[in-house]
Amino acid sequence: MTDKTALTPATHTAPPARFSHGVRKGNILQVAGQVGFLPAEEGRPPTPAGPTLREQTLQTLANVKAVLEAGGASWDDAMMIRVYLTDVDHFAEMNAIYNTYFEEQGLTAPPAARTTVYVGLPAGLLVEIDALAVLG
Repeated sequence: MTDKTALTPATHTAPPARFSHGVRKGNILQVAGQVGFLPAEEGRPPTPAGPTLREQTLQTLANVKAVLEAGGASWDDAMMIRVYLTDVDHFAEMNAIYNTYFEEQGLTAPPAARTTVYVGLPAGLLVEIDALAVLG
């Protein structure tokens, strides 16, 4: 049986509860829900990238990418992406940001499947994203 490996990129702080930012087992990598916190800095509590959906979405995608890369994966390996929004009125803006982000990444594989749902998040957080990747 293949070992399960927990992933915490250098840009991330330790999770606030008993979970991993990412877990890889064999060729499967699951990225836990990431939010738009800036990269970890000693002495600074987790801080959102900014108050706007754009700032938080771009940072959230960067945080998901960091976990993918820590597990030896890339966006091309992503099979499923789940987006969690706090406000239904943010869907069109998030979709535009998301589409532009992935166009700029220059991916060669077909895009991952995606689900978007609406949830409650801690005050000030507007978006959370997780991903499932399968490596070659």
